[in-house]
Amino acid sequence: MERAEAYGFSGAISGAFLLSCLLFAAVSRRQRGPYMDEVFHVPQAQAYCHGRFLQWDPMITTLPGLYLLSVGVVKPAAWLLGWTGSVVCSVGMLRFINLLFSAGNLYLLYLLLFKIHQKNKAVSGFQRILSALTLAVFPTLYFFTFLYYTDPGSVFFTLFSYLMCLYGNHKTSALLGFCGFMFRQTNIVWTVFCAGNVVAEKLNEAWKIELQKKKDEKISSRKGSFSDLTRILKFLVKYLISPKNLVMLTALTWPYIILVSLFFVFVFVNGGIVVGDRSSHEACLHFPQLFYFLSFTVFFSFPHSLTPTKIRKFLLSLRKHPVQYSLITVISLFLIWKFTYVHKYLLADNRHYTFYVWRKVFQRHELVKYLLVPFYVFAGWSFADTLKSKSIFWILMYFVCLLAVTVPQKLLEFRYFILPFLIYRLNIPFLSLYRQLLELAFYISVNAVTFYLFLNRTFQWENSDEVQRFMW
Repeated sequence: MERAEAYGFSGAISGAFLLSCLLFAAVSRRQRGPYMDEVFHVPQAQAYCHGRFLQWDPMITTLPGLYLLSVGVVKPAAWLLGWTGSVVCSVGMLRFINLLFSAGNLYLLYLLLFKIHQKNKAVSGFQRILSALTLAVFPTLYFFTFLYYTDPGSVFFTLFSYLMCLYGNHKTSALLGFCGFMFRQTNIVWTVFCAGNVVAEKLNEAWKIELQKKKDEKISSRKGSFSDLTRILKFLVKYLISPKNLVMLTALTWPYIILVSLFFVFVFVNGGIVVGDRSSHEACLHFPQLFYFLSFTVFFSFPHSLTPTKIRKFLLSLRKHPVQYSLITVISLFLIWKFTYVHKYLLADNRHYTFYVWRKVFQRHELVKYLLVPFYVFAGWSFADTLKSKSIFWILMYFVCLLAVTVPQKLLEFRYFILPFLIYRLNIPFLSLYRQLLELAFYISVNAVTFYLFLNRTFQWENSDEVQRFMW
């Protein structure tokens, strides 16, 4: 990192933290007590603060990573600063933990962008800083910086694990992956992703040798054709059934293998992946979740996805491969017909944006969910097109992890899309400075609207005196 870039990033992270502190103060003034899921998280953390580690709220569905870390930070800080009484582990103090995680996430995003795109000498230090700042204020993640939720910590440990994986520190990566798992059980998928990075790298090296042997450069330049995909899958099977290759991959990924094995032991002993209330968190094959994620991604990365050039390329691809797209459309229609689930929370809780998306769009008519298929096809094509700089093995590995983390979820919840989106966004090429600034301005605008609604557009339910607020 050059000195000017270091100074620029220091200024950016300091300025972002100061502005976040001001917004944190505004949120804390307006919403002093626990709100939404905080009514479960805050009392649980306070019980830990008072040494009651055997107390557990059965409504909490995640492991106690957030509460253990909060106690580990707040109690020493209270002792050093001489705080006593109710201020220790108060709502505001616990929420501030996520503000620290937010600053850490900005730093990790910058380091990840630097590492992933280090070969691209055309990217300036200012662009890296700008891109890291943009992702740090990604609306769905940034909002929960100001509440006592698991998301900022979950993202922090997962990104940290990914960074260590890219630097080859796999034991550290697996340990950080365990911390991420303690915040949210589904983060085990991103431990598999880290292991998959190692495997994809070795596969790509072997594939290049295979191409060189056959002197067939056309295969690597036409990733999208069916014949190439068939050959790649045959090579993949041949490579993975080789005992020599399996031993080599096991030696490289054993820390991740141990963690994943411990996860399966946990699932067996616990009787499932959910810790507490399982009635509202049942796993199912909810394939349309993939379509919702692709739509979410196109919306939040529109400077990358919705360009005139992209649209022309898609129409040209559509004209060149009508049979493939027709088949994809038929499969999509079938998946929507047979595997669409509507969670009771989605229909009942009018505090979340997803409630209004579902009511205003999907509930307008029974056919709407099918009429959106052409948009889903475009979203999927655009998603794949922006990742074409990655190896085919990386793309396959990421897609498997994406399916594993989204499809089993019955509830449409934008928070579940945060990590797959960030990992996608970190790995796509940099845009021009103008489009980067447009993306940042868009995120800031969405955040401004969200916080305005949350702070100022309160409402009440007929059967409750509590103030309700709009949120993600």
